[in-house]
Amino acid sequence: MKTDVIEVSSKGSQIETALNQVEKVAAYKNLAPKNALHLRLLTEEMMGLMRSLTGETKGKFWIEDEDNVYQLHLLVATRMNSGKRGQLLSVATSGKNESARGLMGRLLDFFDRGADEDIASLSSPLMLPGMFAESTTPTLDWEWSMVEYEDALSTRVRANDTAAKEAWDELEKSVVAHVADDVKVSIKGTRVEMIITKKMN
Repeated sequence: MKTDVIEVSSKGSQIETALNQVEKVAAYKNLAPKNALHLRLLTEEMMGLMRSLTGETKGKFWIEDEDNVYQLHLLVATRMNSGKRGQLLSVATSGKNESARGLMGRLLDFFDRGADEDIASLSSPLMLPGMFAESTTPTLDWEWSMVEYEDALSTRVRANDTAAKEAWDELEKSVVAHVADDVKVSIKGTRVEMIITKKMN
């Protein structure tokens, strides 16, 4: 099943409609209260990311499910260039997007980059060396997975990497990391999509 696609914006438009859609899916699929709550929490986190985007940005939200596996989709087209994004962020005291804390805050960087910025030059702490295939040329198509990130982090934690321990603590505190089975972010040109997967028992 795939629900209707709802156009949401960083200014808050239709976000309540997206949350209502989760309630309808939970009722239609007769989900247990705990499962319905998990689906709502994950959607709230996703919509929180949407609200944190720099400038006015529009995205599409929908839910898909098959064999008791639910996927929340958020697709955003990055239209802003890095110059305009820089101007908007310059009004912040730190010159940075203050929402970029925690797991979802760091994932925000993937959505909130300038359309003219190359993925290869993105300096997100989520992009650990060894997580991605080596490329000699910058690439526009790219995918990040929370499960792979967790695996890469745990290896570094066992090797007593201090930065990895801090990142692991951050992951441990994340609602999304505790509730979701996986989070994937894929970037294709100027389009960024997040898919949060939740298997229901």
